[in-house]
Amino acid sequence: MKITTRNSGVATRATLFAGVAALGLAMPSVAFAQDADDGAEEEGAVDDNVIIVTASKREQTLQETPISVSVTTGQTLEDAQIRDVLDLQTVAPSLRVSQLQTSSASTFIIRGFGNGDNNFGIEPSVGVFIDGVFRSRSAASLSDLPNVQRIEVLNGPQSTLFGKNASAGVISVVTREPQFEFGGAVEAVYGNFNNVVIKGDVTGPITDTIAFSLDGSYNRRDGYATIVNLNEEQNNRNRWSTRGQLLIEPTPEFKIRAIADYSKIDEVCCQVSTLVAGPVTGAINAVGGQLSTDFFSYDAFLNFVPTNEVENYGGSIQMDYETDTLQFTSITSYRELKNFFLSDIDYTSASIATETRDQSVETFTQEFRVASDFDGPINFLLGGYYFDESITQDSAIQNGSDIRTVFELLTPTGPGTFLVVETGLGLQLNTIFNTPLLSEETFAMDNTSYSIFGTVDFEPFDGLVITGGFNYTDDKKDFALSQNSPDPLGQVNLVDAFITLASGGTVTTRDQFQALPQANQDALLAAATGPGNPFLGLQAFQFQPPFLTIPNAVEDGKTRDDKFTYLGRVAYQVSDSINIYASYATGFKASSVNLSRDSRPSSADFVAGPSGSFFAAPDSPITNAGLAVANLRSGSRFAGPENAEVYELGFKGQWPGLSVNMAVFDQTIKGFQSLAFTGTGFALQNAGQQSVKGFELDSTINPADGLVLTFAMTYLDPLFDDFPGSVLGDLTGVTPAGIPEIAISTSATYSHEFGASGNMLVTRVDYNHESNTPINNGLPTFNAQLGNTQIFSREVNLVNASTTLKLENGIEVGAFVRNLLNNQYITTVFDGVAQAGTVSGYPSAPRTYGGVVRFKF
Repeated sequence: MKITTRNSGVATRATLFAGVAALGLAMPSVAFAQDADDGAEEEGAVDDNVIIVTASKREQTLQETPISVSVTTGQTLEDAQIRDVLDLQTVAPSLRVSQLQTSSASTFIIRGFGNGDNNFGIEPSVGVFIDGVFRSRSAASLSDLPNVQRIEVLNGPQSTLFGKNASAGVISVVTREPQFEFGGAVEAVYGNFNNVVIKGDVTGPITDTIAFSLDGSYNRRDGYATIVNLNEEQNNRNRWSTRGQLLIEPTPEFKIRAIADYSKIDEVCCQVSTLVAGPVTGAINAVGGQLSTDFFSYDAFLNFVPTNEVENYGGSIQMDYETDTLQFTSITSYRELKNFFLSDIDYTSASIATETRDQSVETFTQEFRVASDFDGPINFLLGGYYFDESITQDSAIQNGSDIRTVFELLTPTGPGTFLVVETGLGLQLNTIFNTPLLSEETFAMDNTSYSIFGTVDFEPFDGLVITGGFNYTDDKKDFALSQNSPDPLGQVNLVDAFITLASGGTVTTRDQFQALPQANQDALLAAATGPGNPFLGLQAFQFQPPFLTIPNAVEDGKTRDDKFTYLGRVAYQVSDSINIYASYATGFKASSVNLSRDSRPSSADFVAGPSGSFFAAPDSPITNAGLAVANLRSGSRFAGPENAEVYELGFKGQWPGLSVNMAVFDQTIKGFQSLAFTGTGFALQNAGQQSVKGFELDSTINPADGLVLTFAMTYLDPLFDDFPGSVLGDLTGVTPAGIPEIAISTSATYSHEFGASGNMLVTRVDYNHESNTPINNGLPTFNAQLGNTQIFSREVNLVNASTTLKLENGIEVGAFVRNLLNNQYITTVFDGVAQAGTVSGYPSAPRTYGGVVRFKF
C-alpha cells in the first residue's frame, strides 16, 4: 500500500523513510488518534485508529510491525508536559534515564543495558537519533524539543540497521515536517519554582514547491536545591533552542528536507547529598567546612557555584526520491557539541578540590539507502553509512586552600606531617597539596567508521514474511592522552624511596636493586612493604601520580574493530487481528576509550611490583622500553567491543477497543563496557557476559467513548554470567544491580466533548513504578575496602496528572503536575571523592506543577 498526500496542489508521496535513525524505523504500538487535528498531523495516518509506519522498511500498521518498540506521541508529550528524554522513562517502562554530575551527564538504559555517562570516550549502548541523525553523546540530546511528532523507543539490539550505535536499543525523536498550509502554535507555561516556558512554531508555504517551519523554546526555572552557605540556588533550568526547516518538493517523486538547529544550556547542577559521612568529615568540619547530611532536604554546602554550559548545533539534509518500485534516501549531517563544566567535586563548603572539563565533539555522517517496493514475493533494502568524529578534552583538578590541612588531619601524626615528609624525602618544603593544580589533562580521539547493511523480505504466501538482515561495520579509533601531575608527593614511589634510604643511598634504580643478591632484595622489599616503612600510609594521598602519555613506543593509541551482525525473523499474520513473530538478532558496539585521568596500561603491557614498587616490578614491555613513570599501575586504556544477541518472540493483537502487544526475550551482551567510579577516577573494563531474560507488555483499552486506558509493563531477570575482574571482585553469578525487576507505566485519558461545540476537556493521569532494587552491587571504596556490606536501594512510584480545555477557536488552557505525591528516592550513589568511607548520592526531583495556555492556528 502506498500513501499520497497533496499540499497546495503538489502531490507528494508520504516519505516513509524520514524519521527513525535515517533508516525509516517507526513505532509498532497501538495508537488511537487524539482528535481530528492531531490525527491529521501524524505521518501516514489514514484513519482514526490506524497509523501506517515502516518499522521493517515496508509500509505496515503499527500492529503488524514485528519489533518490540514503544511510542510516545506528540500529544502525550504535550498533555503530560514531558519536555526532554529525562522524563520519557515515565511512559516507556523498558527505558531508564539518569542524570548525574552535571546537566550533560546522562545515561540511557534499555532492558538493563546502557553506558556512556561522564566519559566522552564511551559511545552509548543506546543510540539516540533526532530526525534521522545520530547524537553520539547524551549531552547532545537533552535540549527541549518543540514540535515533536513522536518519540520511539526500540528495545533490544538494533545493530542490523543502526550499526555500532545500538547494541542495547534506540531512542528516536521524530519532529514534524514543514507543511504547505499555514499554521502553528504558541504556548506559555508558568509553574512552581518560578518555572517559565515559552515555545512556539510556525509553518507554511513559501512557493508551491517549498515550505518552511520555525520553532523554538525557552525554559527557565529557579533551582529546587539551595547552596546554603552561599545563598544560591542549584538544579535550576536555563535553556533555549531554535530550529529552522525547509521542505522542497520540486516533483511528486523527489523531496528535500533541510534542518538547522541550535540549543544552549547554562545551568547550576547537580544536587548531591551525603548518605554516609565517613572519617574525613571530622577533618572537613575542623577547617570550618560543612556537608549536606539530610538527604532530601535539597540543601547543599559548596565553596562556589558550579557552572554547566552546553552548546549543541548542526544541520542535516535528507533527500528522498521514488520510482514505482524503488525508493532512494540520502541523509547528510554535521554537528558540533561543546560541553564545559566547573564543579566542586568534594561537595562540601571546605575548599578542597574543584574539577573543570572543556569538551568538544565534531561529527559528520552520511547515509545512503535504496529500498524496493515490488509486487512479487521478494523485497529488499540496501544501505551504507559513514561516520567521522573528532573529540577533544582539556580538563584539570584544582587544589583548594583547605586541602593540605584536611589531609594532614587524616594522618596519624596530624598537622605538620607533610612538612616532615617533605624533609625526609628531599622535596621542596610546603609543596605537597600546595600546587595550584593536582592534575591537568589533554585528551583527543578521532573515530571513523563505515557500515554496509541490508534486509531481504520473502513472502512465500500471503501473511507469512521471512526476513534476513545483515550489517558489516568497520570502526577505527585513534586517541592521544597526556597529563601533568604537579603534586610532588605523587611523583615519589614510597616503597622504592624507603629502599633507597634503607640501602644508604646505594640503590636508586631498578637495575641496581635487581642486581643485588635475591636474599638482599627480599629483605629490603619486606621492610619497605611492612609496618616499618613510615611512608607507606601516605600512598592513600597519592591521588594523581605521573601519567604515561599515549601513544608511546609500546601503546599505539589505536583500536581497530570490524564485525558482521545479522538478523533472522519470521512474522505471520494469523488473522486480521493477530500477528506473531519470532526473531534472532546479533548486535555490536566498537571499542570504547577511557578518556580520563584514570587511564592506565593493560596488565599485558605493564605489571607493578609488590605495593606498587617499580624496583621490584617484573619485566614487561613498558618496563623494558624504559617508559615507566613513578607509581604506574595497570588498568585499562580502552574496553573491547560489545557483542549482543537476542532471541525474541512477539504477539500483537488488535480488536475494536483493545490492543495487546507482548514480547518475550532472552538477551545477552558479551564484553559489556562497564564504567565504575572508584572515588578518584573511573575504571573502564569489559564484563565477560551479562544477560537478561524477560518480557514486555503494552496494551491499550478503549472501554467507552472518550476513555483510553493504557498499561505497559517490563519484567527483567538479569545476571552477570561472567564478570571475574570487576572493581568489586568476582561478580560471576551475581544479579546486576540498578535494574528493576518490574517496571510499570499506566495511564487513563478521558476526553469529554461538549456536544457539537467542538470544545473538549482532556484529563490524563499516569503512574510509573519501578520495583525496589539495589542501586548498585557495591561501591569500590565504601564496600570493598571497608568490608561494609550495606547496599542502598531505590523504589519509584510517580503519579503525574494533567487537564486541558481545548476550545474550537484553537485556544487551550490547562494545568499539570508531575510527581503529584512527591515521591522521594535515591537516583544513584557513589564513593565520596577522596573521602574514604563517605557515600554521596543524588536525590530525586520534587513535585512540580503549573498552568499552561496554548493557541493553535
